[in-house]
Amino acid sequence: MDGFSTAVPPARRIYANRTLNLRDIGAIGFDMDYTLVHYDVAAWEGAAFAAAKSILLQEGLAVEDLSFDHTAFSRGLVLDLECGNVVKANRFGYPKRASHGTEMLPWRQQRDLYARTFVDLRDNRWVFLNTLFSLSMASLFAQLVDRLDRKALPGVASYRAAFERVSHALFRVHTEGHIKDAVIADPSAFIAPDPETPLALLDLRHAGKKLALITNSGWTYTRAIMEHTFDPYLSGASWRSLFDVVIVAARKPTFFTREDQVYRVVDADQGLLQEHMGPLAADEAYHGGNASLVEDAFGLTGQSILYVGDHVFADVNVSKKLLRWRTGLVVRELEEDVLDAGGNTGAIAALMHEKRAIEHHMSVIRLKQQRLSKAYGPQPTESAESLTAQLTGYYQHIEELDAKVSPLVAAQGTHGNARWGSLFRAGNDKSHLARQVERYADFYTSRVSNLLWATPHAYLRSERGSLPHDE
Repeated sequence: MDGFSTAVPPARRIYANRTLNLRDIGAIGFDMDYTLVHYDVAAWEGAAFAAAKSILLQEGLAVEDLSFDHTAFSRGLVLDLECGNVVKANRFGYPKRASHGTEMLPWRQQRDLYARTFVDLRDNRWVFLNTLFSLSMASLFAQLVDRLDRKALPGVASYRAAFERVSHALFRVHTEGHIKDAVIADPSAFIAPDPETPLALLDLRHAGKKLALITNSGWTYTRAIMEHTFDPYLSGASWRSLFDVVIVAARKPTFFTREDQVYRVVDADQGLLQEHMGPLAADEAYHGGNASLVEDAFGLTGQSILYVGDHVFADVNVSKKLLRWRTGLVVRELEEDVLDAGGNTGAIAALMHEKRAIEHHMSVIRLKQQRLSKAYGPQPTESAESLTAQLTGYYQHIEELDAKVSPLVAAQGTHGNARWGSLFRAGNDKSHLARQVERYADFYTSRVSNLLWATPHAYLRSERGSLPHDE
């Protein structure tokens, strides 16, 4: 791709929630994992699942036959720790699909269960799965729920307790390096490289943008992964040459909220650290620190800085809410989500427009029948028999339309994830994830290299907001 084509495929577009002029941005920070570097989800999350299962086995839980399916759950779902369910909610928090453990709940049972309940992420009953790193958690939790229902988890007294065991095991997996050592040893087995990303960063850098890498991963891991992913496409240069500031072990989201101490990496090979005082220097790598140091290093604050990551809360929510940085969210699944499911969207819209018109005619006929039978108001010119015949004809037409719409809607409902549907939709409404993205991310896109299509000089315009009365 030359980066100058005007025919941008939907999967590679940048979708703006708020208008953003990239020419006004002086510095751009990037997360690494699932942002600059994309992983093979089945491989990474499968390894995390296996490592966490091993920890649970060591703790005495009979989980040896649990298995991982990376398609069983998706980003944006919510765990209900009270009921042992996995829920997909719409933007208002109303559950639209749910499973109890691994089994999908019938619609009526789901409706009755959540008739007076909505998802409120401020309540610790709910756990939001907002990154691809959450897939192993959802899979383990759901299968432990199944075991708990069969009374096959002695020592685990509740669904919340099952979640806490899973959460603790995965915390150990990520902090003790169970997976990262394997990735360093064989990065090609876990990483899906994007050769276009280095060029996108070069475009930004040569356009005068200051670039920062700000990742929670440690130095040894970051160095190995960035060398593998970037260096082969830089014509002999190092990935380090792309960034004015490199910060590892950033501990986001507290990186944006606290004034933590920063250390300089004084030995790139050994990862040795030295306490650092004063401003950040170019061509150095740092461990820890805080967002204020980045602002001081660039001489920029607020809306002059853009931060791009994959985590709705740790990357875009906090940096926007507290620092007023501009924000971009990378959602790789968007590449599947934007597909039109065989053109069904337009066909459904046309059929539903026709159905609404017929329903209006039926309402008018019912009102005429009402006035005729109650003998009040303007009387219809048609007879009671004629009105009944018209209504019967409309009923038949509605049935015919429903027969056409139903398979199209069913096909769209399985578009994206086969069980949970589109990432950004819950039924006919926006999903809870879509609401979070809309609220906190100034733009979202499927990969950083999509900036090649936009160029560093783009004016990203948000669409005119739609309202129910808009035509």
